[in-house]
Amino acid sequence: MMKSKLKNRNLSQEDAFNLSELFKLMKPRVMSLVIFTCAVGLLTSQLRIPLFDSLISIFFVTIGAGAAGIGVGIALAHSGVGNFVIIDRGSVGSSFASWPDETRFITPSFPSNSIGMLDLNSIAVGVSPAYNMRIEHPTGSEYAQHLQDLAEFFKLPIRENAEVTQISHQDDLFSVETNDWTILSKNVIWAAGEFLYPRLDGFPGSELCRHTATLANYADLDGDDFLIIGGYESGADAAYHLSKRGKKVTMFDKDDPWGLDNSDPSISLSTFTYERMRDTSFEENVTLFPENAVTSIELVDGVYELKSEDGQVFRSKTQPLLASGFDGSHTLVSHLFEERDDGFPLLNERDESTKTPGLYLSGPSVRHDNHDFCFIFKFRQRFAVVAQSIASSLDIPTDEFVQAYRDWGMYLDDLSCCGQECLSC
Repeated sequence: MMKSKLKNRNLSQEDAFNLSELFKLMKPRVMSLVIFTCAVGLLTSQLRIPLFDSLISIFFVTIGAGAAGIGVGIALAHSGVGNFVIIDRGSVGSSFASWPDETRFITPSFPSNSIGMLDLNSIAVGVSPAYNMRIEHPTGSEYAQHLQDLAEFFKLPIRENAEVTQISHQDDLFSVETNDWTILSKNVIWAAGEFLYPRLDGFPGSELCRHTATLANYADLDGDDFLIIGGYESGADAAYHLSKRGKKVTMFDKDDPWGLDNSDPSISLSTFTYERMRDTSFEENVTLFPENAVTSIELVDGVYELKSEDGQVFRSKTQPLLASGFDGSHTLVSHLFEERDDGFPLLNERDESTKTPGLYLSGPSVRHDNHDFCFIFKFRQRFAVVAQSIASSLDIPTDEFVQAYRDWGMYLDDLSCCGQECLSC
């Protein structure tokens, strides 16, 4: 195929206005026939083509091809919405493929569809990773392959290696600029996830540490004594794998995650983690300091000196590990959201920005009141909420679609409770 000789050009205000008017005048189904067949095909093509002068207009853009992006993409397809494209800075599931080799899912997969329940690690109705992979606690790489298989099976329109550099909104249109082209879209779903955006600050000297998200594996780490800051899932995972290799670990957390009495999986540690913390190697090699925040870390003559809130000083020749969580990719588009008191985006009941209509949030950064739709299994319960909102805007009937997702526990719109006392959650 001959390459286009058209030169790149910037979108003018006149262009944006004309396209906005075109969207208003043309019916969604007509636009789907005109745009979707050619535009999405070109967007997802492996050929590097300056697409229509590096300017494409479609209805919906989903940013992120991880669990949330693929999950909400499948929900869109199930709802009857066809005119969308998924773009990702890397490849499908690349954030999972970046996990440390030893790290596994804390939620167990099991082929339970036959008894009317959905696999806890599934992101699609009727799909069981356990049945497909025969693995109870998959690694990140194994789950990345599962996402790739899903994308292929459902024939999702995906454009990889497209890093978003800027998103702007004007005249009811979004301009999504990537590293080599621009998309104009009526709606955007931000589903970029968190793992690639580790939290690196928090106290003086935190820059001297290494975040657990940057580790390829624990087997190659040199040293015998490790300091870990953060005691939730990532910190406990690191401590477990190091202790199994006979390493001594001291772990700090300003809270007491190991002693929490809470049934909400977004708050409490997983049973998988509690079980591993009872392992003999963990009990012998790991020392826990709950409710003891780290105030500073200094490097003195090749030795890391950690000072804790209670005035103690801990020393190690090994670079400390940060397990301090993630900032989340939503910070990249914070200008398009109002902010909650906790810093997360403020959303309406459809997970849509209250500041920028047409911008939806999907994934572990979704918050409603005190509900944290974290990356365990809760985040998937909002895929269909977003898909229904978009389908309804196109006058597509959604009753059967919603009921199907609700029957499989993947449509949560009752936010009155979400703990042991609310079994439907």
